[in-house]
Amino acid sequence: MRDPSSRAPSVGRLTKRPDFLAAASGRRFHTERMTVQGRVRTGADAVGLRVGLTVTRKVGHATERNRIKRRLREAVKQALAAFADRPMDLVVIARRPALAADYTVLVDDLARALHVTSKPRAPAPAAPRPPTASHHGTPHA
Repeated sequence: MRDPSSRAPSVGRLTKRPDFLAAASGRRFHTERMTVQGRVRTGADAVGLRVGLTVTRKVGHATERNRIKRRLREAVKQALAAFADRPMDLVVIARRPALAADYTVLVDDLARALHVTSKPRAPAPAAPRPPTASHHGTPHA
């Protein structure tokens, strides 16, 4: 029997809708095959990497969607296992080209997505200031 402490940390799963919605508020990474949304977690729940997969009905029939999910789960294990200790949530939204894409391309996409989405989100731009009173209609002396 193996010592549990010698195992590499595994990537967790997102299962609750609020977690998916929270990840949607973070940074995004787009390719032809997928969109990845991610946010860095802080506070008491900031332990380990969690990933959620979304494959909508627009992508294809159930067998095609399931095949995409199986491929993406394996790609996540390979691409992100080294980062399992990062306190992040990632949501992978698959597109139809993920079905026929080369497996190494999927792994590469996920690795690049992790690097892009792990950067802190840029602060929101300040609201534009209302125009000040101008004297456009008054003649100058």
